[in-house]
Amino acid sequence: MEININEASSKECLAYFQAKLDEEAWEAKKAGKLVCWSASVAPPEFCVAMDIAMVYPETHAAGAGARKASQDLLDVAHSKGYNIDICSYARTNLGYMELLKQEAMTGEKPEKLATSKAAYVPLPDLVITCNNICNTLLKWYENLAKELNIPCIIIDVPFNHTMPVARHNKEYIADQYRAAIKQLEDITGRAFDYDKFLKVQEQVQRSVYWWNKVATYAFRKPSPLNGFDLFNYMALIVCARARDYAEITFHKFADELEAKDAAGQYAFGAAENEKHRVTWEGIAVWTYLGATFKGLKNVGSVMTGSAYPGLWSLVYTPGDLESMAEAYTNVYINTCGSNRYEEFYKVVSNSKSDGMVLHLNRSCKLMGLLNNEGAEYVNAKMGIPFVSFDGDQTDPNVFSQAQYETRVQALSEMMDNNK
Repeated sequence: MEININEASSKECLAYFQAKLDEEAWEAKKAGKLVCWSASVAPPEFCVAMDIAMVYPETHAAGAGARKASQDLLDVAHSKGYNIDICSYARTNLGYMELLKQEAMTGEKPEKLATSKAAYVPLPDLVITCNNICNTLLKWYENLAKELNIPCIIIDVPFNHTMPVARHNKEYIADQYRAAIKQLEDITGRAFDYDKFLKVQEQVQRSVYWWNKVATYAFRKPSPLNGFDLFNYMALIVCARARDYAEITFHKFADELEAKDAAGQYAFGAAENEKHRVTWEGIAVWTYLGATFKGLKNVGSVMTGSAYPGLWSLVYTPGDLESMAEAYTNVYINTCGSNRYEEFYKVVSNSKSDGMVLHLNRSCKLMGLLNNEGAEYVNAKMGIPFVSFDGDQTDPNVFSQAQYETRVQALSEMMDNNK
């Protein structure tokens, strides 16, 4: 369904462009062009410069979770022997891959695929990943490549044990980029388009600028931005930062938030409805996104801070491979504890938060492992309380709404006592 982009709201653009990306992937597949499945914080700039359609399994899995469709896909993965201890994003995606493989072999959709509410996307012709957010991605994408007998491009991104990022790390990653370009030339059978590559890099920087601009509206007090909206809009900074789709949508969203703030309209309506401001640490609980939002809203707590959306603050100088390398290695969870704690402190401080909610995510050890240490660091500097709850990004079996609401209520009481 087409819309008038000039007259559409940012929410309408978000839904339209998400659907359009899936449609474009199918159009590419039908036209005999390449489709790539990519990790969320792997650089899309190379593939987009070569006119390769992009699909993002992590975002697809998150969407499946939000639409209550992940359980069926998790069951398929389990039936194929994938252990429950594996990341639920990976299991959701691997279950989906198995259904697509069955469809490709028989020419008919398996029942679970035909009835699924998950977005319908095509199988890839190649995959690209890197290890700047976790090493699970390496085995996950290697397995995709093996199961589908397709090329796998891996960009090795060293962990930053010290900060700032060492020059030899940037040089090493830049060389990885050059190797990836050579692989793409071999896969496509044509020369890499460096002119288009520069334009794509410039587009990424415009998208990132407006993404970061939107995030700053949560720093205002009262906040016109409910931080949970960043989780929803995140789909485009992941899937379309190399296209103007993200820039258009985020620019509109920023303008809407500016107008909302000027009119005295805030995240929960009137200013007095904002009783507390909290920072959420960790990935969203996609299967219970509404419940986690409402749990906070019911006690007047607006989510104004989160380090998670900042993973896509990929600021670099177009045309400079080492600058781009630094952006993709200087990712929040790819840095040493001292840097991570200080960056988390900046998020809590800038968002003027009164408390912290920590998602102890069963799937994502890197997002959950150092949560308590980071919160203790912030507590020592700011004296604000925190609580944690058990959950998972896309496995609905791990989250307890009763536990979550009890913890949120306890945090609300602690924040009241602090005031």
